[in-house]
Amino acid sequence: MIEVKTFATPLKVFQAHEELEALDEQVNGFLAGQGIDEVVSVSDAVTTDQTGAAIGLVRVLAYRKP
Repeated sequence: MIEVKTFATPLKVFQAHEELEALDEQVNGFLAGQGIDEVVSVSDAVTTDQTGAAIGLVRVLAYRKP
């Protein structure tokens, strides 16, 4: 059965690289902790404020449990 998990992180000016690395670590930790070895898809979407500036990132992970 395919399952879906959503992760989110805020983005701050001049800190996006570190925040993306932390999000990657969070996702990889989830995969390792759950023993998941088959990822079906990964999708990122940027959230914005009323001016159009990027303020966050949502990552959706579709995976198959062993």
